[in-house]
Amino acid sequence: MSWLDNNSNILSWGSEEFCIKYISPIDNKPHRYFPDFIVKMRTRDGTLKTMVLEVKPKKQTIQPEIRKRITKQYLNEVTTWGVNQSKWKAAEEYCLDRGWVFQLITEDHLGL
Repeated sequence: MSWLDNNSNILSWGSEEFCIKYISPIDNKPHRYFPDFIVKMRTRDGTLKTMVLEVKPKKQTIQPEIRKRITKQYLNEVTTWGVNQSKWKAAEEYCLDRGWVFQLITEDHLGL
């Protein structure tokens, strides 16, 4: 967050400022998703750009491998993956409708 505060190209940013409705594949009911950040910035060519950012551990951004042994941990991973996929699809559509960009950020992007 200090990077957002200290970057002169960032015009404004907020955390969990709005919600996006999505249907959960777990219960097939509507839910609300609050993306981590919305960032309004000036690009290198001087145009304005709005980005919606979601910060997640890399492990949650990769589909779990199918396993023969169904453990509680495996079920949790599959559930998390399914819900995240629904959230991210809704976020991509929401952003596309507005001319914004949706991006996932992992520890790889943050240099951790």
